[in-house]
Amino acid sequence: MKALVLDDHGGLDMLRVANDHPIPEDAPGHVVIRVGASSFNYHDVFTVRGMPGIKVPLPVIIGLDMAGQIASVGEGVEGWKPGDRVLVNPLNKAKGLMGEMLDGGMAEYCRVSADQLIMMPPDVSFEDAASLPVAYGTAHRMLITHNTIRPGDKVLVLGASGGVGTGCVILAKHLGAEVIACAGSAEKLERLKELGADHVVNYNEDNFSKWAIGKFGKPQRRTYEGGVDVVVNFTGGDTWVPSLKCLKRGGKLLVCGATAGFDPKEDLRYIWSFELQIMGSNSFYDDDLAGLMDLIQAGKFKPEIDRVVPLEEAAEGLAAIENRTVMGKIVVKP
Repeated sequence: MKALVLDDHGGLDMLRVANDHPIPEDAPGHVVIRVGASSFNYHDVFTVRGMPGIKVPLPVIIGLDMAGQIASVGEGVEGWKPGDRVLVNPLNKAKGLMGEMLDGGMAEYCRVSADQLIMMPPDVSFEDAASLPVAYGTAHRMLITHNTIRPGDKVLVLGASGGVGTGCVILAKHLGAEVIACAGSAEKLERLKELGADHVVNYNEDNFSKWAIGKFGKPQRRTYEGGVDVVVNFTGGDTWVPSLKCLKRGGKLLVCGATAGFDPKEDLRYIWSFELQIMGSNSFYDDDLAGLMDLIQAGKFKPEIDRVVPLEEAAEGLAAIENRTVMGKIVVKP
């Protein structure tokens, strides 16, 4: 079968498309799926580079997110049969993440533990389903599962053009929020408007915190006037204190990552003076992924897909993610 294989850590040139990789066989408690689509996350870039403290068993087929159709069923598997259309939760409870600690979805076939499978509704495509787990699942858990956004809230999203960011923009609008989307180019900002963002801010030209204060007023400590209700910040670093400064009294700072630094400068005065809530959200679970597919099935949500590429062009797609020139997800069709 064809597969995108990582032989050693380094740059993206360490990836190769193998045309004769062995097709995995089913095993007790597992199924083999014929991959219908898979998608990249920035985590795949980290896997290629190598991460301190994580020993990846090389060579490995990369790719966390995948959806497909069951080709064969191993001994002891109940409730699943060949032909079932499934989305895969990439977390294997015994070994860790697919595409990192065991072979992932950038291949024609993949062996998956049966407890990772989620049935796909009939009108959800493999491409849309494969876009969901890491990025949109994270956004769903942070906004919907944790019930953090109310209709009419002013929600500012940092890094709004990536997978998690576009998920937050789309889902916040679904929840009835007024959305401020922050990104680094005019092209991305225009697309974010098309996705439903009410306001857009180019963070390379404007300080997002000062922009929000200028637009909605300076937050007041004795009243609930001024500022935004929610800031979605999975960047950390230098954006942390500015995020605190533009939140209204009682506002929420939602965090699910720290792509620009996990140890930012802090200013506790804003947290107590404005009674701010710092709310963490970790990963995603089956109910988040099932909930997203239900929204797609009902016509209330559609993931933003930058492009769909064949497996032979997958490395170029991952390069676009590494260079942050994408809007939403890169999907791969084997």
